[in-house]
Order: sequence, then structure tokens, then C-alpha cells
Amino acid sequence: MFQVRIHGRGGQGVVTAAELLAVAVFDGGKHAQAFPSFGSERTGAPVVAYCRISDHEIRAREPIMEPDVLIIQDASLIKQIDVFAGLQPRGYVIINSAETAEELQLADKIKVPHSLAILPATELALTHLGRPVPNAVLLGAFSALTGVVPLEAVASAINEKFKPKIAAGNVAAATAAYEYVMNQVATHA
Repeated sequence: MFQVRIHGRGGQGVVTAAELLAVAVFDGGKHAQAFPSFGSERTGAPVVAYCRISDHEIRAREPIMEPDVLIIQDASLIKQIDVFAGLQPRGYVIINSAETAEELQLADKIKVPHSLAILPATELALTHLGRPVPNAVLLGAFSALTGVVPLEAVASAINEKFKPKIAAGNVAAATAAYEYVMNQVATHA
């Protein structure tokens, strides 16, 4: 089973990101499960969502404590809570930030350089959507970094969820993120 934990803040589309990922995986013929966890329901409050991916039926229902992938939609959470808790030793980390790994002080938290993608997802969302909602952008990055779900499946899930104009902007943002991460990976290869 492949497990994804998404950290962000209310209003950033954390729950929608998990749902979109599950739909993309499910449409590809695999089993998926997505669910949120949050305390106070207000904009800006920390939110966590989970997505499990498997070739077999998923019976687990508990929060993901040892993720294979962390998606961090708001880098300020890195200093507030232990978002890296339980990350698998060769796990992937995707962070929405314009800062570098050094500026984010990730040296002690991330051990494998190729498993990390840092991208300005909010800026990409603003460019393509006109709104600071990085969820679809980060799913494009997820597709590029992990290869678990193709970009086409992410685009299809986005098109199923949103009206055409909003979907088009989200697909363009996800595609830009995919290309951004693929260029990062090629540069570090």
C-alpha cells in the first residue's frame, strides 16, 4: 500500500487534493481511499488529509502515521508542527514554497535529495487560476516526483470535479508544476 499525507491550512484545498488524488488513482484501476482530519473548521487552521493507494481493497481506516509521501501545502507548518513525523526512510516530500531546502532548514529532516520537490505552487496557482489555491498544482508535482499516477489521470480527475473554466486553469497549473518538477529532477540527475 502507498500512503500519502497532505498538510495544509483550511481554505487551501487540502481535502479536495486528497479526493482528487483518490479519483485519479481509482480511474486508473487501483483502489483508493481519501479522508480528512481537522480540528476547528476555520480558514487558516491546520488541516491534514490522507490518501491510500493499493492494488487491493483497502480496509484500514486510521490516520496515516507512516506516509510514503508528504505534501506540504503551507511551508509555515514546518516550524509549527512535526509534519515529517513517521515519514518512510525513502519517502517523498513535496513542499509549496519559494524558499530553498536550506532556507527551510530541511537538512536534518530529509535524507534523500532526489525524494524532495520544492516549488512555488501558490504562485503557479495565482498565474493559472488567479487564486492562491495550490492543491491541483501539488498533484501535478506528485505525479512528476513519484510516478504513482500519470498527469493525464490527475487532469481527468480535475475535469470531473470542476466546471470547465476552473478545470482548465487547474489542469494548466498542474501541468506547469509537473514540468517544473521534471526539470528539477533532470537538473539533479
